[in-house]
Order: sequence, then C-alpha cells, then structure tokens
Amino acid sequence: MDVAQAQHIPDQVREVAARIRDLREISGYTQEEMARFTEVTVDMYRAYEEGRVDLPFTFLHKCALTFRVEMIDLMEGRSAQLSSYTITRKGAGEVTAREHGIDIRNLAPMFRKKISEPYFVRYSYEPELQDKPIHTTTHSGQEFDYILSGALKVQVGDHVELLREGDSIYYDSATPHGMIAADGRTACSWPWCCPGRKRKKEK
Repeated sequence: MDVAQAQHIPDQVREVAARIRDLREISGYTQEEMARFTEVTVDMYRAYEEGRVDLPFTFLHKCALTFRVEMIDLMEGRSAQLSSYTITRKGAGEVTAREHGIDIRNLAPMFRKKISEPYFVRYSYEPELQDKPIHTTTHSGQEFDYILSGALKVQVGDHVELLREGDSIYYDSATPHGMIAADGRTACSWPWCCPGRKRKKEK
C-alpha cells in the first residue's frame, strides 16, 4: 500500500487513530516500538496513527493488546462497564472494522475484563480472490472459528481447508492465517479470539 496516496478517510477512523496516538504516548511507547509490536513498518504505523489510511482489524487488535484496553476503548473512547452479563440482539454488535469485503462486529463490546473476544464476521464472495494466495496475518493467542453459513477457504500456515456450515477450526493465531468466502456466495462465521500473554513495557 502506498501510504502517501491520498484516501478519503471517515472521521471515525481519524478519531480512533487519535486515541491510538494518545494511548501510545500515555503508555510511553515510541512509534518505532509500536510498529514492532503491531508488526508493520514504521511508515505504515505512522500512516495509521495519523489517520491517513483505514485501520485494519488485526492492527486494532494488536494495539488493544499492547495498551491492555478493550477494543471499545479504541473504537469509541469509552470503557466496557458490564461484568455480570451482556446481550447482543440479532443483527447488532459493535462494528469493529470494515475491511474490503469483510464486515467484523464485536458481540460483547460492553463486557469488561473478557477472557476472549466473540465476533460475527461476514465475508463477501469475490471471484478474483479464488485463485490468488490468501492474505494472512498473525496475532498473539488462540482463535476458534465456527462457520454459520456458506463456506470459507481457510489457510493456517501452509495448510488450506474448505469449511462449510457447521464446521469449525481452532488454531494458534500466531501462525499466519487468513480466509475468504468460497462456493460462490457470502459466508458468515463466529470467531472467538483468546488473547495471549499481555505485553510488558520494555526496560
């Protein structure tokens, strides 16, 4: 991605970027350290923090783990308050990220001190992706994905599996992984992300 290329960025993305900058400064991290923690180049990190490009889910997830905050702290600047239970109605959920062809919603944004993050993800079917390498990413912890509808072509490491409605997969999310909708239609999944060990400030 050419970070110098001008993009139309929504105000909400700029607000999230500003919160990331504030949390970085409060935590005492440099931009170079944050680039290393989030596994992007320093130029790319600066573009994210300055609100010049859209913020992908994986980047936001790694920032939240590094700052030891809930995703809702990054997205809306308010902390989760519920500790007994929380309900998310059908079709609702906190929009965490909208990447190209992917809609990601957090199903328990207001529950505090979660030991895992439950999401609802909708993947649009894109014919041009079917014969290309699947884009993969990594983050600390473990992940469970249950296929609610449609089919997903899932890559974990060097292995590629075709999962259909009712199938599930559990894996170490530090292993490069990614997925796309298959079988010519939209697919929906129910991922649970369990964070790994929280990062400590380096001396």
